[in-house]
Amino acid sequence: MKQVSDELNAMWIAIPQSFRKSVSNTKSLAMIIMLGAFFVAGCSKDEVTENELKAPETKSVDADGNVLLLYEGLDDMTMWELQQARAATAKYRHLDKALKDGYVSINVVVPGMGYHFMNPALVDGTFDIRKPEILVYNIDEDGVYQLGAVEYAIPLALSPLAPDGFTGNDDVWSANTEVELWLLHAWVWKYNPLGVFNPINPDVILL
Repeated sequence: MKQVSDELNAMWIAIPQSFRKSVSNTKSLAMIIMLGAFFVAGCSKDEVTENELKAPETKSVDADGNVLLLYEGLDDMTMWELQQARAATAKYRHLDKALKDGYVSINVVVPGMGYHFMNPALVDGTFDIRKPEILVYNIDEDGVYQLGAVEYAIPLALSPLAPDGFTGNDDVWSANTEVELWLLHAWVWKYNPLGVFNPINPDVILL
């Protein structure tokens, strides 16, 4: 794995002290973010904390090749919320726009996931469907970054129980007690045959 970049040092300072107190350096944070995705903790939720949204009555393939329409068995409201996450991050298909908005590379490169970019200003204990704390990219044959998943990161200190994320029980958060951080992937830009919330996507091949 690559060494953590200098950018992560600045990011480390910006992250709330409540969950970085037990990690001595930025390399540890990068490693734990990578490993945390493999430790899955189930969660149950009452109701969505997002503003009331009406789920669409019908589904149809759009001109943009919306991969969300390939997922089956999801609650209609969950699907609609995933559409909100996708719409809100459409501009971040261009990596330069993500960098401009405060996302920085943490040099966490994971097979079956990709390249992780975090916005430390968003790590505030609030689950916002439209503002994921982490963006996950892969690089295509032309060397262009392709957005595949959004990832949510919530401090355990501010949410002792698994966060009330998406509607229903399909989203599975991973809890890492060393950095006191909840993590959740949502593959809204690249289809994941293992499920939209599964952290590992077997179709992600690192070049």
